[in-house]
Amino acid sequence: MNLKELTKAEEEIMQFLWRLKAASVKEIIAEMQAPKPAVNTVSTIVRILEQKGFVDHRPQGRGYQYFPIISKEEYQKFSMNKLMKSYFGGSLSKMVSFFVEKEKLDTNELDDILEIIEKNRKQS
Repeated sequence: MNLKELTKAEEEIMQFLWRLKAASVKEIIAEMQAPKPAVNTVSTIVRILEQKGFVDHRPQGRGYQYFPIISKEEYQKFSMNKLMKSYFGGSLSKMVSFFVEKEKLDTNELDDILEIIEKNRKQS
């Protein structure tokens, strides 16, 4: 699968579609905070998402209902891999070290990370 990076506006629309599972343009706008964008603006973004292969549609009354065909998890993995390659030379350990050092994780978060590592170590 050849995913493309989303713009901030496209990603915002996808967040609504991932949460709602399926929605019309008006239903997406209803979920947004003020100031709400114009219907034409959201329609254009949804069509771009369709062209990029993130969204599909089905007829609903006189309009369409849009639904994601790329899961949030798939896009998260794509985004994290891109971040890791672009900023950490493809090294997961460098990326994790950065977040541990710069974000000043508390001991509970560090314990959670260690627990995940141990669980994965046992499965390997």
